[in-house]
Amino acid sequence: MELMSDIFSRFISTVSSISYRDIIDMLLLAYFIYKGIKLVRETKAQQLIVGIFVVVVIYVIASELRLKMMTFILENFFQVGILAVVIVFQPELRRILERVGRANVKSLNVFNDGYSADNTTQNWSNAIDVIGETVSQLSESATGALIVIERKIRLGEQIDTGTVMDCIPSVATFGTIFFPKTPLHDGAVIIRNARIVAAGCFLPTPQKEERINKQLGSRHRAAIGMSENSDAIIVVVSEETGTISIAENGELTRGYTKERLIKYLRSQIIPEKKPAEATLLSKIIGRKDQKDGGKSKKD
Repeated sequence: MELMSDIFSRFISTVSSISYRDIIDMLLLAYFIYKGIKLVRETKAQQLIVGIFVVVVIYVIASELRLKMMTFILENFFQVGILAVVIVFQPELRRILERVGRANVKSLNVFNDGYSADNTTQNWSNAIDVIGETVSQLSESATGALIVIERKIRLGEQIDTGTVMDCIPSVATFGTIFFPKTPLHDGAVIIRNARIVAAGCFLPTPQKEERINKQLGSRHRAAIGMSENSDAIIVVVSEETGTISIAENGELTRGYTKERLIKYLRSQIIPEKKPAEATLLSKIIGRKDQKDGGKSKKD
């Protein structure tokens, strides 16, 4: 009891010592951390931040356990690592600073995510149907197309290279974008949260060009490169043959039909519905009904 009383009194003392300045300080810190995470997650620096966090945790553990060799190596790593990070991730750091410079009052809204977050199953189902119909029509006319479907890894860098949009996918919209000789037809369309967020985007080149089939065109190479750098699903329509292909995890699979494409995209993007578990209240009500039913039978 004395221990609990002592802990409680310390807690009350700590809380009572917090001033309004401390509250403002904590809120500002939380806000800037949140905005920093939002900026970083749009770039390759996201993986870097995770790696740095892991190294810091290892360093703290090594210091607590007094592992001299490990601590010495990590301390020297931090000294050189900061300079290496600035050099290697210079484009990402520049892009982040540019976004901060372009920020306006509207962007200071904590809940403003920049794009629609309506990621419902119905929206994805509609978007996939539209993609399937669009790709089928473009395949028949041998019109080239490149559609990137974003998943967990954010594609902010690629979005910045194109024309930013925010619209619900439709066959007419895709047809306008990929119509030959139009300004956006050579680039990629990026889908996020079942919406078109950008068009005319440039995608990274494959990491190992020598392993790519020489007969593949620029769209297929870009699709493979994008799939190597993210978990996105990339749909390609060949401008020469009208063949429908999918690039994923660095691999290109060709010869999709409309039905097969829609089925595959649904299986990969729309989560399977799990049977809803009975709530505690429903279980109690169910048991009560069973008991009441048993009593009525006895009566």
